[in-house]
Amino acid sequence: MTLAEWCVLGALLLYLLTIVSIKWIRFRGFDNSRPRDPAFYQDAIAQRALGAHQNGIETFPFFAFAILLAEYRDSPQRLVDELAVLFLIVRVAYVLTYLGNRPTLRSILWSIGFAINLAIFFMPMLKRLLPV
Repeated sequence: MTLAEWCVLGALLLYLLTIVSIKWIRFRGFDNSRPRDPAFYQDAIAQRALGAHQNGIETFPFFAFAILLAEYRDSPQRLVDELAVLFLIVRVAYVLTYLGNRPTLRSILWSIGFAINLAIFFMPMLKRLLPV
């Protein structure tokens, strides 16, 4: 597996860990009989963790598809790997700023992550236009 493919797995685990961690940090524990109970998400940190988790669900498919497309279309693997690692670092920082209630920085990090995704997605097209 390439480093970029490992980053896809990392991105998947990140959005899963975001919600699991808040369930274990809180001393109420996790009630598997009612996993979507709105009462669990009443305090601010739990709401932010849920928001970070939902955003991870929204961003993951585009990231995974962009990586697969770039690799399938023979984009420069080193560049794909570097951008994938950068995306994962930005997503970790995004989750931390979401949990830490830093909305402006969080929005900046989201924009950077989206730009990285676009760069990966359009890399096969750019490879045709610019000799690498």
